[in-house]
Amino acid sequence: MILLENARIFDGVNAECADGMSVLIEHGAIKEISDRPIKADAQRIDVAGKTLMPGLIDLHIHAYFSDLSAKLVDSRDAPYRTAHAVKKLGHALDCGFTTVRDIGGGDYPLASAIADKLIRAPRFFYAGKVLSMTGGHVDYRTPNEMHHTHGYCSCGSMNWGGVVVDGVDECLKAAREELRRGAHCIKITASGGVMSPSDPMWMNQFREDEIRAIVGEAAERRTYVSAHCHPVSAIRRSIEFGVRCIEHGTLIDADTAQFVAERGGYVVPTMSVIFVTMETGANLGMTPDSMAKLKVAADSAIEGLQHMRDAGVKMGFGTDLLGATYDQQCREFEFRSEVFTPLEMLRQATSMGAEILMQDGMLGCVRTGAHADLIVVDGDPLKDIGLLAADGRKLDLIMRAGEIVKNRLN
Repeated sequence: MILLENARIFDGVNAECADGMSVLIEHGAIKEISDRPIKADAQRIDVAGKTLMPGLIDLHIHAYFSDLSAKLVDSRDAPYRTAHAVKKLGHALDCGFTTVRDIGGGDYPLASAIADKLIRAPRFFYAGKVLSMTGGHVDYRTPNEMHHTHGYCSCGSMNWGGVVVDGVDECLKAAREELRRGAHCIKITASGGVMSPSDPMWMNQFREDEIRAIVGEAAERRTYVSAHCHPVSAIRRSIEFGVRCIEHGTLIDADTAQFVAERGGYVVPTMSVIFVTMETGANLGMTPDSMAKLKVAADSAIEGLQHMRDAGVKMGFGTDLLGATYDQQCREFEFRSEVFTPLEMLRQATSMGAEILMQDGMLGCVRTGAHADLIVVDGDPLKDIGLLAADGRKLDLIMRAGEIVKNRLN
């Protein structure tokens, strides 16, 4: 058992923090929280009045995405991708992210290695392979490439992270396959994207019957579908067809934000991938076409955050950083601070993240019975969100599943 004493607790929701609190950890969970001393035969750690809060949750990562070129990632094969994932996930944990959702490419072997403690990593949720239609965002063939074999046998592009499917039957089979492989949710590409060579960003992808079929399969597993979307048309039709969560939502306008809020949908904006890649993409080999599409996203991204804030859209925290840029993960707080207060960002990165993961009361909170995924911040992040943007340097303690990852307290 571990006893954290003299803590100032931010519980993931409330702006008011309780001082002088004690938290008892046993078997990876929070056993007791008290404003009085707890008597227990435990390792005692004096938090010294610093802020004890839930570990951070990043809802949009790609652990295997070791380069900006998906084709290069595929050609490097599994050992290289896994080595990149180990480094990236370890960095995330050291920055205080005790949970991540791999929303394209993460798989059962990686999850098993984490569960068996072969890898230092956050708690790991994954969507398996992304489902894309032919010519969609995960079909990375250039226009001069002809060959492509659908499905799971010899996918001609992005085999490690996506599968190309067309028609209801193929969509059903692919969704069922990913769920069989342990996917926690299903990810589809419902619009064009920045990195793909043959689809403009404004393009809607998948038919209504295809999307509804995938949503139905996820519902039978008591889980949900998340959709890559940039333009308002893709966001609207995805929510209308039953998609629960929108990834990016970059080009959203005020009316569409209101529509999403009224329908109870979630959005995971990803500012880091936009602005960090704007800074580094040309040097890292991005094509001029992709850079041009990225600029369209950058020009609208912050305004989109404001539209969603004004409408009351429920937003999670995501970064989507690719290749060598993974070490910029904490800058998401910096970019979001143009629109959100520290409290709003803290909720996005804790309790709202847990809600999107369908882990309310277990993650993203400091509550009896919850997983003991906790961090101690040297300072008050409710006043200075930069404390969480310092790549872990301002964290005195990191705990994942009741195990101490870092401790500078005593």
